[in-house]
Amino acid sequence: MARSIGPGLRYHWRWASTLWGGKWLFSRLLGLVVPYTGTIGATIERMEPGHCVVVLHEHRKVRNHLHSVHAIALCNLGEMVTGLALLNSLPDKTRGILTNLAITYLKKAHGVLTASCQCGIPADNQKTEHLLTGEIRNSEGELVAEVIAHWLIGPEKAAGHAN
Repeated sequence: MARSIGPGLRYHWRWASTLWGGKWLFSRLLGLVVPYTGTIGATIERMEPGHCVVVLHEHRKVRNHLHSVHAIALCNLGEMVTGLALLNSLPDKTRGILTNLAITYLKKAHGVLTASCQCGIPADNQKTEHLLTGEIRNSEGELVAEVIAHWLIGPEKAAGHAN
């Protein structure tokens, strides 16, 4: 039997985020479940249905040859924040998948970066596309990148189906 991601994310976040170090722990566990997302080492700071904030501290593994945060690390951060804002808000028996992702780089990214996304909360699990915007800002509050993500949501497949 498939387990909907929305209720599970909300349950585990509510539990972990109240613990000392729980946001960090939840973020690392998410990285185990979604390994590529975990490669950047970002930490979820706030997550509620329709809203997510993720922080990335610049470190060696995400830097490029220009001594700034790599473009694809920023793209990964944008996918993460838009996905968590939407997937965390999904009703039971609903699944979602990213279908398109575009990013605009506005300036070099350095230091502590904060990604945020706000979106509507789906009322049901009908097949619909959601267009989300994620903003990535530096510690001075300057917009360094903007992500436009297309997420398709719909009903979970019945147990036993491959897709």
